[in-house]
Amino acid sequence: MRALQLLAEREIALRAIDAPQAPGPGELLLRVRVVGLNHIDLWGFRGMAFAKRSFPLTVGAEAACEVLDVGEGTTGFAPGDRVIPYAAITCGHCRFCQRGIENLCENPRGVRGFHLDGFAQEVVAHPARLTLRVPEGVDLRDAACVPVAYATVEHMLFDNARLEPGETILVHAGGSGIGSIAIRVAKSLGCSVITTVGSETKAAKARALGADHVINYREERFEGVVRKITAKRGVDVVFEHTGADTWNGSLLSLRRGGRLVTCGATSGPSGSVNLMQLFQQQYRIIGSFGAPISALARALDRIAAGVRPVIDSEYALDDVRACLDRLERRDVFGKILVVV
Repeated sequence: MRALQLLAEREIALRAIDAPQAPGPGELLLRVRVVGLNHIDLWGFRGMAFAKRSFPLTVGAEAACEVLDVGEGTTGFAPGDRVIPYAAITCGHCRFCQRGIENLCENPRGVRGFHLDGFAQEVVAHPARLTLRVPEGVDLRDAACVPVAYATVEHMLFDNARLEPGETILVHAGGSGIGSIAIRVAKSLGCSVITTVGSETKAAKARALGADHVINYREERFEGVVRKITAKRGVDVVFEHTGADTWNGSLLSLRRGGRLVTCGATSGPSGSVNLMQLFQQQYRIIGSFGAPISALARALDRIAAGVRPVIDSEYALDDVRACLDRLERRDVFGKILVVV
């Protein structure tokens, strides 16, 4: 079968490898249909794996699939089922896994496509306990955006920031995969959405998604504009994932008692905090990494209800290098998909 493999840092190729013949006990044999690309793929391509890995490594941390076969002792699935796999291979036994907080697993084997072979291949065997069925009416292309991007947004906004209807939220990088989803989800709750983008083209697209206010961060200091929009009050929630470049401005954009939730640091990992400002303003700063499986299920339900992800474009497996180049240039609005 064909597999897209990382051979070394920044060296990627489509190769022929042996296909798995049958699922093991407790496993599903999956036919991969669509792969979603994310910044985690770009980090892996650059060599930012934060853990030991060996090459060649099949890439792809996010996918939508169809069940080909069911392993011994596996129940709840049948050939032909449409599914999404959870990319982190968790232990299933630690206190966090038992409580349904799999993204805090104490003994993970790693993340597919990043530390372990991923989903950018035609067939893969995957644990049934880490697989969810896609509801009727949800397109596989939309479902392919769930395991990493949409679930990350779901976990950030609701498990962590506790976003409520009618609140005001600042969403950074509204043209990104998670930023564009966050805009749509927040608007579906009736929230007032302020977002930042880097071009007028992206600004027009963000407005079309429903953003109430769009700030071109290349032309204006976003924190000053946010204070004006909110009559100096500040926003209830900041959806932060860009890192060093926006960190201080994000804190200045918060209202007293506001919540900042962050899941990324694409512009750099280091930021400073004025501790007096932190406790006097009673800010709540929340780190968010990945998502529990329950967030994937809620994301699928939200899509079924009509809050779909934003899809930029679709590519074939042998065009992935062009996709990574676009991600690196930030020349994207929404999600890039790879059709297998």
